[in-house]
Amino acid sequence: MAQGLEVVLTDLQSSLNNILHHTEEISSERLIVRRGQAFSITLYFRNRGFQPGLDNIIFVAETGPLPDLTKGTQAVFSLAGYRSPWIASVKTNGATSLEVSLCAPPMAAVGRYLLKVRIDSYQGSSIAYQLGEFILLFNPWCTGDAVYLDSEPQRQEYVVNDYGFIYQGNKNWIRPCPWNYGQFEENIIDICLELLDKSLYFQIDPAIDCALRGSPVYISRVVCAMINSNDDNGVLNGNWSENYSDGINPAEWTGSVAILKQWHATGCQPVSYGQCWVFAAVMCTVMRCLGIPTRVITNFDSGHDTDGNLIIDEYYDHTGRILENKKKDTVWNFHVWDECWMARKDLPAGYGGWQVLDATPQETSNGLYCCGPASVKAIKEGEVNLKYDTPFAFSMVNADCMSWLVYGGKEQKLYRDTNSVGNFISTKSIQSDERDDITESYKYGEGSPQERQIFLKALQKLKAGGIPGTQPAESQPSGPRPRSGASPRSMEAPPPPSPSDVVQVSLKFQLLDPPNMGQDIRFALIAINISPKFKDLKVNLSAQSLLHDGSPLPPFWQDTAFITLSPGAAKSHPCQVPYSQYSQYLSTDKLIRISALGEEKSCPEKILVNKIITLAYPAIMINVLGAAIVNQPLSIQVIFSNPLSEQVADCVLTVEGSGLFKKQQRVLIGVLQPQHRASITLETVPFKSGQRQIQANLRSDKFKDIKGYKIVSVEAGL
Repeated sequence: MAQGLEVVLTDLQSSLNNILHHTEEISSERLIVRRGQAFSITLYFRNRGFQPGLDNIIFVAETGPLPDLTKGTQAVFSLAGYRSPWIASVKTNGATSLEVSLCAPPMAAVGRYLLKVRIDSYQGSSIAYQLGEFILLFNPWCTGDAVYLDSEPQRQEYVVNDYGFIYQGNKNWIRPCPWNYGQFEENIIDICLELLDKSLYFQIDPAIDCALRGSPVYISRVVCAMINSNDDNGVLNGNWSENYSDGINPAEWTGSVAILKQWHATGCQPVSYGQCWVFAAVMCTVMRCLGIPTRVITNFDSGHDTDGNLIIDEYYDHTGRILENKKKDTVWNFHVWDECWMARKDLPAGYGGWQVLDATPQETSNGLYCCGPASVKAIKEGEVNLKYDTPFAFSMVNADCMSWLVYGGKEQKLYRDTNSVGNFISTKSIQSDERDDITESYKYGEGSPQERQIFLKALQKLKAGGIPGTQPAESQPSGPRPRSGASPRSMEAPPPPSPSDVVQVSLKFQLLDPPNMGQDIRFALIAINISPKFKDLKVNLSAQSLLHDGSPLPPFWQDTAFITLSPGAAKSHPCQVPYSQYSQYLSTDKLIRISALGEEKSCPEKILVNKIITLAYPAIMINVLGAAIVNQPLSIQVIFSNPLSEQVADCVLTVEGSGLFKKQQRVLIGVLQPQHRASITLETVPFKSGQRQIQANLRSDKFKDIKGYKIVSVEAGL
């Protein structure tokens, strides 16, 4: 009589499976596979092999603390073909071994799984074994997966690429900030799964939470809420106060890995501090790690509409300086969020694809600080009734600005600007270090009839109250809460201008030199008379620092100009702001807003013009000395300088790069003399081949974010 079939060894074939599933950079020892794609394991038996008809092999895959067949967190499937979405089939049947192909369905919950097997023999005996653990991820290579992306270059960029650029500055001076996403670095996948388990949804009902983890819509909302710490022990504390003494200035970060590892190492205590680009970059790391195609987006002149009326109200005094906003509406100099790629079966056809997710804690959505996923297509078409948080996302790129003069306790409307919000919406290009402008995917041509029509359509939908309410917690983390507080005046469409409102004089600023940190700022105010009459202008000028979220700091420079213009004439009024005057008032963001408020003696009309200047630092230079080869020593030279004409202290250089450095390198430099140039050489051993990016940052007591980067091509070696 034949003995019962007894398993003595299991080979999960982790190395080969991971290569086929595009997870080999995460690990070669642990099995990490993607749903909707088969993977192979080999069972080795004692004494004899598998005999169909005599032996029945049943596999069990379980995820979460409370696996349940009805919820989809437990799967039972056999070689005999039990009715199950999971599939098992024989690849090769040897004398004492059996190679089996297993496949999770393309809608299976992602996460950590335990794989078991039960062998029933014809004698009626049954024996069970634990075969091991594996991790199941989303699969953008699988046509049946909701995150399927049909372009291999896009998959390589938005899932596999572990470095990139986040665009900062202002619309007139866009600069790339290098970033190490590092989604395949050691322990990052475990930290990402830990992040899911720390969410409020898991804490409240782990069984339902794990059952919903097959939905990229659900996962994206959970991750979005967990990146900020406002409702939970999320990853990052936000701080826009300019006081970062008990943490890290957001401008100093150059990658996500150090942030995620610190969060994990401190028992999931939030890391201090983040601002929008840090929130977005860390979320990009987590989403790419889980297998959801993600890219980081920067929007210049980004609206933050707190009351949901699609109007950003800005207030100025008679000197032209911007005032602290009473309604908390602001225009951020730039704002950064993510786009994730997914099908949207919960929306009408045509609204899948790229979805906005904003992890920066601004407004709540169903009681939690998260935003999205909001369909980019819905934003462009003004379909603000579609979930999630589409009105707020629409306002970021297409709100109107209303400028008000506050004088003598009264408010006077200066003008309504329909064009200023939402410019140069940018992301890193595919397989290139260039910037890709994707503004047209968010809005029709600025000022075009179609763009205005969409704005009015969105306004009408908001006025009609067509915003979806919340949904039951067990179905999805839900959509936007209707935002109240819109006044009847600002909910109206803009009236056509009357003849008396037509501007007869135009003002504009022109920089005379590049605005470099440490140097005086030289610019001119140019006044042009476009009327057939003489014009006498009084112009109040001011300069003040801004935070990148639009919050003003007190003015540090003011001037008054009296300009007489002949009909059709233009005049230039030169201005200069010395470094000694602005240096002590400068924000970390290095933003200066210069404003001019002009008035004519013969007319009550006021003319307001402003310009935002971002002061530039010289970049860090990085040289790679010799060929970069896996497992061979490599020297990297970093050259940096103090751009100021004064001594700086507490200088620290940080250098990192996935595949090149095992952890972030910190070098204490100490004091740098005025205009001093220095260099250091670092030694490292690359451990991954392919295109890699080195990121460097120099901080001191006078500046925080002199940055540099270098792309390195690492050869595989022998």
